Amino acid sequence: MICTLGDLLLDVIVHAPEELAPGADTPVETRLASGGQAANVAAWAVELGESARLIAKQAGDTAGELARSLLERRGVELAGPLVDGRTGVVVALVGREGERTMATDRGVAPELRAEELEPEWFAGCRWLHLSGYSLLAEPIAEAALAAARLARGYEARVSVDLSSWSAIRAYGPARFRERLEELGPEVVFANEAEWELVGGAYALAETAVVKRGSRGVVVHGPDGVEERAALTDGVVDTTGAGDALAAGFIVGGIELGLKAAARCVGQLGAVPV
Repeated sequence: MICTLGDLLLDVIVHAPEELAPGADTPVETRLASGGQAANVAAWAVELGESARLIAKQAGDTAGELARSLLERRGVELAGPLVDGRTGVVVALVGREGERTMATDRGVAPELRAEELEPEWFAGCRWLHLSGYSLLAEPIAEAALAAARLARGYEARVSVDLSSWSAIRAYGPARFRERLEELGPEVVFANEAEWELVGGAYALAETAVVKRGSRGVVVHGPDGVEERAALTDGVVDTTGAGDALAAGFIVGGIELGLKAAARCVGQLGAVPV
């Protein structure tokens, strides 16, 4: 069982092959799906043959019902408190070259508290994957640290994706690195900007996977440094590529991670089509 902790959101993906026309209509392609980094990793883990459970604070509104339904149809098990409130939404605007800009509303997700966690949610968990966003806000940051302790009680390994260089910069790189040191993950995933902001993660984790987009990845591990080329032939949408890579790595290593990422960027949206 792969467990993830973070956000369950709704993704609204808008693919605009041409520039948007201010004050007028622009033909686009859209997709509605479950979203949130932790939810995406869980969805890809199931797609790649592993059981997965998402732990998240969930709102009981209509958007939340839809997000839960979409994720459960993929075979992901859900755990976490269900509360009154508002489900977050991410609007991803995808341009002609596949690069995306995201507008994010996290809703109730960051309100998950450590005391709301149930130890049985981590039973059978061999790996706990945390979204870096879960370390950048309270009270969910304390919940993430508590979750790691509970998961390690079941001998699970812990990984974290640093998630967002802009959010880390706003939070404070030194402060964020202290959070990582307290967490003590076995594996860290980061793009180059995130990696530089925290001063490299060599001393923070046994393994670090640095994502370089079309230039592939660099894996810093116990046996040294390995560069691996990206496997994609074409890019439709880069949304969720890092989530697919993380899921593949957790399930079967870097080769499967690169294959999952290539599949992700060849489609519209962050979860498997």
